Amino acid sequence: MVALSIGTFGMAQDLNDLFISGVNDAERFANDYLAPVSEAAIYSVSNGWYNSADAKPLGGFEISIVGNLTGFKNKDDKKSFVLDPSDYENLDFVTNPGQARSVSTGLGDIEGVIVVVEDEATFFREEFELPSGLAAEDFNFIPTGFIQASVGLIKGLEVKARFLPKIELDDEAEISLFGAGVQYDFTKMMPADKLLPVAISAVIGYTNLSGDYDFTGAGVIDGSNQRIDASFRTWNFSAVVSTRKIPVINFYGGIGFITGSSDIDLLGTYEASGPFLTTTITDPFTISQNASGVAANLGTKLKLGFFRLNAEYNFAEFSTFTFGINFGFR
Repeated sequence: MVALSIGTFGMAQDLNDLFISGVNDAERFANDYLAPVSEAAIYSVSNGWYNSADAKPLGGFEISIVGNLTGFKNKDDKKSFVLDPSDYENLDFVTNPGQARSVSTGLGDIEGVIVVVEDEATFFREEFELPSGLAAEDFNFIPTGFIQASVGLIKGLEVKARFLPKIELDDEAEISLFGAGVQYDFTKMMPADKLLPVAISAVIGYTNLSGDYDFTGAGVIDGSNQRIDASFRTWNFSAVVSTRKIPVINFYGGIGFITGSSDIDLLGTYEASGPFLTTTITDPFTISQNASGVAANLGTKLKLGFFRLNAEYNFAEFSTFTFGINFGFR
């Protein structure tokens, strides 16, 4: 589930060492490190809004369990970023100091990168290893999941809602999700609606995902109430077409636009010793990320009475495999 993403944010515990370099250096690194994780999560939770273009009739409904697997195995450009010491106030590499090099993002697998913080008089010197990412733990995807309900209203109109009740994970993290959408089937307006072999719809869906990760008990950074509060807000605008006359199995596809934003707040108090940080810092910074792009998908839906299964592949900046277990009546 989304816990994997929140766990990635937990790698920001290693900001303890970066705080020694100063808040500005810590914020700059955290922004580059977490940005691809945020982008992948935005694309992931935006999917799964439909499994047919054929809107349900008045009173028709469907309850679904939807899962998304957003992969990044081949996204080398999202698994690393170039850290240039000249952009940092106090941070440098131990090997080949002053020279820019690639380091891991929260999705990456670059390990063993040692950096140093040192004052001009060399009275203070601290070396530490930069954090790696999910790929280093043999994860090459970000999973999300939720429950979704769809109900048919007036002719051609279908409303949708999705949610994930607040779930606590190991007393350290909690996640929740909600969203709402609407689908309108244009073919229902046509006189020959019953004879058409395909349906054409427009779908709009909004999703809000929230997560909180408390790492006060980790003892990595002295302080109190230390946590990461993450919020993702996404929109999906799609045009959908599907077959509709085949009794058991039908096919669907769509093309659309996904847009979203995220805020990751590093909250609490933090105490680190060193020449560049000698006071307690409260709520150090917020990292904001926007993502948008064209998306397309192809899928199939198997219908066995009240029970349905669907699966689709979404092509986008971060491609996603979506699957659903559905129960409904129409």
